[in-house]
Amino acid sequence: MLLCTQTVAVDHEVIITRRAGNHHPNVWRDHFLAYVDLSGANEEEKKHEVLKEEVRNMLVMTPSNSLEKLELINTIQCLGLAYHFESEIDESLSYMHTHYEEHWIGDLHAIALCFRLLRQEGYYVSCYAFKKFTNDQGNFKEELVKDVQGMLSLYEAAQFRVHGEHILALNFTITQLKLSLPKLSNSQLAQQITNALKFPIKDGIVRVETKKYISFYQQNQNHNQALLNFVKLDFNILQRLHKKELSDITRWWKELKLVNALPYIRDRLVETYFWSLGVYFEPQYSVARKILTKNLYIICIIDDTYDIYGTLDELTLFTRAVERWNIDASEQLPSFMKILYRDLLDTYDEIEKELTNENKDYFQEAKWYHELKKIPRMEQYMKNGIPSSSYLLLATTSWLAMGKVVTKDAFDWIATQPPILVASSLIMRLLNDLSSHEEEQKRGDAASSIECYMKEYGVTKEEAHTKIRNIIQNYWKDLNEEYFKVDVAIVPRVLLMPIINLARVAEFLYKDEDAYTFSKNNLKDAISAMVIDPIISTDDNKKKKNRLFGDGVFVQ
Repeated sequence: MLLCTQTVAVDHEVIITRRAGNHHPNVWRDHFLAYVDLSGANEEEKKHEVLKEEVRNMLVMTPSNSLEKLELINTIQCLGLAYHFESEIDESLSYMHTHYEEHWIGDLHAIALCFRLLRQEGYYVSCYAFKKFTNDQGNFKEELVKDVQGMLSLYEAAQFRVHGEHILALNFTITQLKLSLPKLSNSQLAQQITNALKFPIKDGIVRVETKKYISFYQQNQNHNQALLNFVKLDFNILQRLHKKELSDITRWWKELKLVNALPYIRDRLVETYFWSLGVYFEPQYSVARKILTKNLYIICIIDDTYDIYGTLDELTLFTRAVERWNIDASEQLPSFMKILYRDLLDTYDEIEKELTNENKDYFQEAKWYHELKKIPRMEQYMKNGIPSSSYLLLATTSWLAMGKVVTKDAFDWIATQPPILVASSLIMRLLNDLSSHEEEQKRGDAASSIECYMKEYGVTKEEAHTKIRNIIQNYWKDLNEEYFKVDVAIVPRVLLMPIINLARVAEFLYKDEDAYTFSKNNLKDAISAMVIDPIISTDDNKKKKNRLFGDGVFVQ
């Protein structure tokens, strides 16, 4: 615990016992503050355009009803290049959807790949196609386990299942893929499977997975050199844009001077930008990324204030001040809250309604903590967990600066808290609880879903963990199902992707630990791979050793 002294009158002194987060310092400091573009932009852009047209022609000329077309689309998507060829890919997948049953004559890999690509695009196609691979008992035929590529494709397809689709046997594919790994040695396929078991395509952050997949693709003897050259060039060009954005945001952060004024906060600006980059990486969303990063950064500071530092009296005053939304409302606040409130008004002036609701939900958690360490029932916790995850606010603000595609009707829709957004919010809330609840309990935070479930159902911590993970899987099924139901005439799929990508970022950040809070570990490597380390040329690759990224996955 951290003891702080606050003088409230001339002759009186009050000792306030505050909890401490003991967060490690910013690991990046001013690394991104200075940005100099030393690249030969014009020459690279010309080469980039030539290669893009070559890949476009390749995509257009490949027969629409072929496995080759499916695999090319999949490769382009896994390489993070799909944003260049949206119309061509949409046209191809629309044709495949119309002729979906014609693909049922293929092998397991072909059918699973077609199924997954169509569901990713928002086409609800039947899983009945997989029945041909099952026996009379409804189980997959034993001979299929030898088809490792087919098992991998089925595993990825099963991630997009909805409720009731038991034929998409996810646990079966996981078991078979794990059993296949020793036989594959350290091959490119083995590395790809190892990565997929931890980060399936459904959960992947595009830029992180692109960097990995470039290595997988390069090791494939059948890779297309033009496509490989194009993705390397594209990755580096985009990376320079992202560095420039980080430089601009770092300058804003330095001007805030919040770190010295609020020493209890998690100083995670670069990690917050990583979060925004996970929501959308494309160049046309540069302004949107910067807006979302600033929103996220302030939200995380508010979270720390409510979770860790503020007393119930202070938080009551702060919540009331937010509801008034006027600088005069800060008069009764302690000095540290005045600073936070000032920056809050500056940053959130345009999203007043959403932010006011957000702080009420943080306040509810603070009340549960301060009022006799109350542990709510799961129903109460989950209801409050939807807004306290911050994803209602973040999903809405993620649309700012996305262009004319965002209409009043779309904003009216998201204001209703649609089921797809609720699912994304609760995935975030529960994943965060799984990875951070032990540390939070050590410092005396409010009860998480783990404690709520343990108390309500009288189970052990391990049993609660298992149950919460099952609940998360069910919310992913909800999310998948709702993705097909949204009226794209009102909410185009491009606006649904930030909602889905927010859930994906949560999967990444809270997979093994609270990587946002403890960012000096694995998250630092991921950020370096995305924003600092360019893709080096093939010639340079021969001179340098591969760098280990994550669990047995190599990135060049």
